[in-house]
Amino acid sequence: MRWDNLRLTGPAEDDPAAPLFARGAVTRTFDTPEFTGMTFYEIRARSIVNRVPAASRVPFEYTINPYRGCSHSCIYCFARKTHEYLDLDAGADFDSKIVVKVNAAELARKELASPRWGGHHIAMGTNVDCYQRAEGRYRLMRGILAALRDAANPFSILTKGTLILRDLDLLTEAAGVTEVSANVSAGFVDPEMWRAVEPGTPNPRRRLEVCATLNDNGIACGVLMAPILPYLTDSPAQLERTVKEIADAGATHIAPIVLHLRPGAREWWLTWLSREHPRLVPRYLELYGRGAYAPKAYQQRITSQVKELAERFGVGRATPAMARRLPPRPAAAAPAPEQLRLL
Repeated sequence: MRWDNLRLTGPAEDDPAAPLFARGAVTRTFDTPEFTGMTFYEIRARSIVNRVPAASRVPFEYTINPYRGCSHSCIYCFARKTHEYLDLDAGADFDSKIVVKVNAAELARKELASPRWGGHHIAMGTNVDCYQRAEGRYRLMRGILAALRDAANPFSILTKGTLILRDLDLLTEAAGVTEVSANVSAGFVDPEMWRAVEPGTPNPRRRLEVCATLNDNGIACGVLMAPILPYLTDSPAQLERTVKEIADAGATHIAPIVLHLRPGAREWWLTWLSREHPRLVPRYLELYGRGAYAPKAYQQRITSQVKELAERFGVGRATPAMARRLPPRPAAAAPAPEQLRLL
């Protein structure tokens, strides 16, 4: 089974109140403001390097996910459905009941050293954020990054968090022996929309500061401009504002992705929309009436707009602010503008 690695290695306890997967796990709550109302299930996973199903529409084969569930509480999060596999709901449980694979670093070191492992690229932060608030307490990523560095195994990280800068030392050490890259996720920079739909995340502008800092320190970092929310963050003025700030942050590339509504996220999003923007519900049902994705014509229009803006503002080229931070290059060595890359 795809979720077999979440089973417990120890004997299960007879606790009918606990989700099935968590029987035998250590259940913790913390009496601190940032963890109010949250429960953490500490489990010992059987494996940590996961192969992505071939049917998935992603450009990578292997992932490491030290957590399940996410305190970022993004209303639109496509990963919400995965909590239902754990006998938890895709709504409030996803935001507040977090599975912590406490032996993640130990397993990573063991699996990367296996003769059967082929040294493939590993993507992190692709299901839930590996730098969500829980990471500040559990510090699993430091051990995982050290294992990847020691194995000289290529990897990438996608995050909405700023905690990644805590591990800048390990990232730069790993970049000295293998290919390391990062993306921050910021679909828009509007502060009201951020507070409404991404209440547990750092401000998008802080994420863009992370992008600038990583690039300043030799870790190539782009921006996943996702999700772009139809009728909420997709106006020409909003797209221009977001792309300009991404360019000013010195992003190496930009990848625009329109909101998609898979089961689990779809119900949660439409409930929020009917409460906060009821007039938009019919328009969303029209856009997403046939499935999880907006019509191709709409997606192509948004992608084209973002591409044109990226070229205008010089995404992938050093902005004046970046130029002050980077050593001067001879004119002949100046790189050509980088083509917009879609993940």
